[in-house]
This record gives sequence, C-alpha cells and structure tokens, in this order.
Amino acid sequence: MRVIAGKARRLILKSTPGFDTRPTTDKIKETLFNVLQPDIAGSSFLDLFSGSGSIGIEALSRDAKFCAFVENDPKAVRCIKENLEHTHLSEDALVLAKNALSAVNELSIKGYIFDIVYMDPPYHEGYEQPVLQALAGSGIINADTQIIIEADIHNDLEFINESAFYIFREKEYKNNKHYFLRLKQ
Repeated sequence: MRVIAGKARRLILKSTPGFDTRPTTDKIKETLFNVLQPDIAGSSFLDLFSGSGSIGIEALSRDAKFCAFVENDPKAVRCIKENLEHTHLSEDALVLAKNALSAVNELSIKGYIFDIVYMDPPYHEGYEQPVLQALAGSGIINADTQIIIEADIHNDLEFINESAFYIFREKEYKNNKHYFLRLKQ
C-alpha cells in the first residue's frame, strides 16, 4: 500500500496486521481519486472508519487543507499516526480514537464543516444508515459536501433512497462499490 500522488507520492504506508481492517487497494484508491481530483485541493476531508488512514493521507498528499481521521481500533489508530508521521502530513490532520457516531458529534460541537466525507465501514454490519443519519443532523456537512461510501458489491443500501441523501454517482469494481451521495435540498 502506498501514496499514489502528490507531495507524499510513492511513500509506502503501513497497515494493521490481521483481518481487523480491510485496506482499499491502490487500484481502487487511484480510481476514486481520479474522480475526486478536481475537488481535493483546499478541501476539508473526513475519513470515517479510517483503518490505516490511506484514504485521508492520499487526500492530504493531494493538497486537501485538512483531514480528520476517525478510527476506534487502537492498533489502527497507532498505524494512522505512524503513517502521518512517515508522510510528514501530521500538521494538517486530526486523529480521533473513537467510534464514528461519537466523532460526528464531537466534530459538530467543535464547528467543523467538511467538503468530502469518505466512509469505509466494516461490510454487512449496518453502520451506514446510523452514520448517515448522524451526518444529516450534525451541521458538519452541507448541500455541497460529497459523501462516498465504500461497500461490498452485494450490500443493500436501498435505505438511502428514503434518507436525507441522494446518490449522484456509483462506481462498481470487482468486489465492491463506491456510492457518491449529497444531501437532498
């Protein structure tokens, strides 16, 4: 796993050992950032269920102005911090060692607003719906915020049609999918 582009390009990132996290492959990350590239520079990025932090680090490397990393696994939190130090991107990062719902609440209280939210929760655990509900009522996103959910290709996220969000783009891969969402106006 490596940083693909930007100021930390080609640096190798650590990942947590075992099966507690599921790193996004370099190929999928590259495709994702090809889609997001026009919106990254100067953006405020939220990486929920961060794992090793590779998505948020890629955003910072590509000139996002700030990234908040949210992860509740202590080994993964250490990995994120080590990767940020290794890439020299710690200065523009905030690492929250807590679950996504608590982090959304804390970020709301502190007045953060994000341009891009990326969430890669464990597959088939049902985290997507409560986290989207929390985001919708939090004030940390607005109608221009892009929310990207990485999900297993067989995940049923039909609830989104009845939520405060709409899907404006989908990108399918061999085993997973990216849903691109925005708040309904």
